[in-house]
Amino acid sequence: MGIKIQTIKDIRFYLTTELAGSYPEEEIRSLSNIIIGSVLGVTKMHQLFLTEPSVNLNQVSEIISLCRELKTGKPIQYILGETVFYDCIIKLNSSTLIPRPETEELVDLIIRENRGYTGNIIDFGTGSGCIAIAIALNIKSSSVTGTDISDEALLKAEENAKLNNASITFIKDDILNPVSGLLGKAGLIVSNPPYVRDSEKQLMHRNVLEYEPHSALFVADSNPLIYYNAILRKAAGILCPPGKIYFEINEALGESMVNLVESYGFRGIEIVEDMNGKERIIKGIRYA
Repeated sequence: MGIKIQTIKDIRFYLTTELAGSYPEEEIRSLSNIIIGSVLGVTKMHQLFLTEPSVNLNQVSEIISLCRELKTGKPIQYILGETVFYDCIIKLNSSTLIPRPETEELVDLIIRENRGYTGNIIDFGTGSGCIAIAIALNIKSSSVTGTDISDEALLKAEENAKLNNASITFIKDDILNPVSGLLGKAGLIVSNPPYVRDSEKQLMHRNVLEYEPHSALFVADSNPLIYYNAILRKAAGILCPPGKIYFEINEALGESMVNLVESYGFRGIEIVEDMNGKERIIKGIRYA
């Protein structure tokens, strides 16, 4: 085959050499950890110590194949068909968005602030189901519903719920044109809807633009809060007071989001910064 890969050290050297022109060093290290974990089935901690020859020819072929796909710009999550989100295995395909660390922060905030909650939770635009699944597994006393307009996404969400032994009800519904009476009452609503403005596409990486579903990412500059407005309008009829709402948001639209959420009667509105200091989450409570 012409390529000598016998140890984890060899794998790292090969990937670093092959991907040097396509990815920054830090990302190559992260990709190497993911590939080694997937192909060899060893944890990141074990990788630090496992350096003896242990890679067979089939594994070498798989590593080379993965590397070739990465060179095309295809995200590793789509290549492997899965990712880890809040300690859950989430299967992915081209109809589902790759979950971001910022979304894990949203989920973590909800879990920390609502432990022991016993009511209903609705996740609008559930996609792969990652938010709904993580919440259902960590707020076990609650009941969780996820909605989405995509049949393909809902099938993947149901697969992920079964894979993680999470009890969730999934419903096909359009955020912008919801079916009346389809959803019951809830005490908590969460959503990570499309919020990247079309004008911001130029700031996105090629692998996002070419592989991830645009309908789950982008909104028109003329109405960037369209999904939030629709969800808040729906919340007015289904949210039981004191009801909570949590959104992931565009970092550039924090002030506009505060004004929008406030206009629907929510109080105690707060914007929470993400790990990078960007305004990424908004939350509020409606008392009547």
